[in-house]
Amino acid sequence: MYFSALEDRPVKQSPSVPLPHPKECRRLRRTQSLTQAQMAANLHVSIETVRDWETGLTSPRGRKRKAYARLLAEWAVQEGAQESPDERLPIPLTPHQAFDELYRFCTPALVRQAYLLTGRRGLARESVERAFQQAWQRWPEVAMDRYPPGWVRAASHDWALSPWHRFRPRHRRAEEPPSDPANRELLQAFLTLPSVQRRTLLLHDGVGLGLPETAAETQASTPATAARLLRARTSLAALVPDQASPDVLGRRLTELATAERLRAARPPAVRSGGERRVRRWSAAAVVLTAAFTGSTALTMQMAADHYERPVPRGTAIEDIPALAAQGPLSARQQALWYVLKAQADQGPERLIPEAR
Repeated sequence: MYFSALEDRPVKQSPSVPLPHPKECRRLRRTQSLTQAQMAANLHVSIETVRDWETGLTSPRGRKRKAYARLLAEWAVQEGAQESPDERLPIPLTPHQAFDELYRFCTPALVRQAYLLTGRRGLARESVERAFQQAWQRWPEVAMDRYPPGWVRAASHDWALSPWHRFRPRHRRAEEPPSDPANRELLQAFLTLPSVQRRTLLLHDGVGLGLPETAAETQASTPATAARLLRARTSLAALVPDQASPDVLGRRLTELATAERLRAARPPAVRSGGERRVRRWSAAAVVLTAAFTGSTALTMQMAADHYERPVPRGTAIEDIPALAAQGPLSARQQALWYVLKAQADQGPERLIPEAR
């Protein structure tokens, strides 16, 4: 089955006539050995319309939606009748299996998206792994989310665009750019955009989300997202005019991302790495808490436990021992004293203050 290199998104559908996911629509059409042109002829629409339906850019409405849904339902029934009863039974997955399936499904597209956002191969892999480690730590919440790939995508983009990476020594060195001149020019122009515009442009033109979905994921209003998108397209058109049009940019971003060899760790390694990191942070928190508790206890033990009023001026101070006077010298000490006094100006040169 074919999947777009940057496609891992939900599709907004009408609640009146539900439709399968665009990927499932494309798969059902191919089970009938139909091309997009034949599908368009059956529904009396254009090939571009069918292509947009199967990629999630648009969704059918009205009578065309009903006809499209009825046709897909018939194909799904035919496919289900050909399967054995055992094959149609749902197989429950353990949390580890569900996490591994989500990781295998989302990782290729997310690594490419993170690479386009940062231009760094290592940081792209790290962003995706960190996002899935967060997902594993909060797996009950992620598993019950309406669209788990969107949750992981948002976490991956947030980590990739974190401003704290600039202080890491290994991220101060520039990485080798793409070998293809056109890809290198597009990536350099794309990275000159501000991070919010870069993310908005990637989600809308690269991944194919609509303006409301892009605004929700970037935590902005729809008008602000539209303004960011317009400014990003204008800036990109000034740098690479032949690659910045909305019809071409999505395809060029996909070609740029797929041209690089980007890989990530296996799911068990990501899960175990996240668990080790949690254990280390937990141990550090315990040590820090113990040190803070000990220092607090020591301070309370040594601090004054009552208030002492200050002594007013002119009050006689009592209970102070008298100054001890120097006692008489012994015979040996007196002999040494006389010798030193008699030989004060003799012997080696000494620093003697001059009489004024």
